[in-house]
Amino acid sequence: MWTLLTGLYQYLTQKDDYYILIVGLDNAGKTTYLEQTKTKYCPNYKMMNPSKITTTVGCNIGTIDIGNIRLNFWDLGGQEELQSLWDKYYADCHGIIYIIDSADRERLEESWLIFDKMIQSEQLTNVPLLVSCNKQDIEECMNVPEIKRTFNRSTSKIGVRDCMVLACSALSGDGINESINWMKDCIVRNSMMRPPKRQDIA
Repeated sequence: MWTLLTGLYQYLTQKDDYYILIVGLDNAGKTTYLEQTKTKYCPNYKMMNPSKITTTVGCNIGTIDIGNIRLNFWDLGGQEELQSLWDKYYADCHGIIYIIDSADRERLEESWLIFDKMIQSEQLTNVPLLVSCNKQDIEECMNVPEIKRTFNRSTSKIGVRDCMVLACSALSGDGINESINWMKDCIVRNSMMRPPKRQDIA
């Protein structure tokens, strides 16, 4: 009887685990985006002081729970020498959040080139894709339509997957909830293509 009850409890406390990559050029605000996400979805979590956030070397990890869904984030370094490591994570991810620095016009073309190369990977076929136009709190930043004019050149390579371009400010938190909820809905809808992993959290 104890074994039966234990098994039932473990079944009821399992979560569906999904893995989301946060990528983009260095200094786009990826780690601040992750910190703001944890702040909004994790009770009692205190966001790291943005002034103390340094360039990511390797991978930062974060986890949030939404109902019976657990979202695991991998925030990967965006420096040129680290971009070659991104594809090591593609096969295991369920979604991609691509962060753009909306205040850096000089690097928009560079950001698009990296994005265009990334989405051509066969390992990312049908994986939901969110393009997050960060730093919208900065005056004279590029707006979403302006950024889309550059990134629309990749439309034919995006295919039939779920794809959205949204404005946000990782610093203020504007747009974070909308972005994360959209991604959560998409990866659950896509779970036949990329099933979640089940873990006992008891």
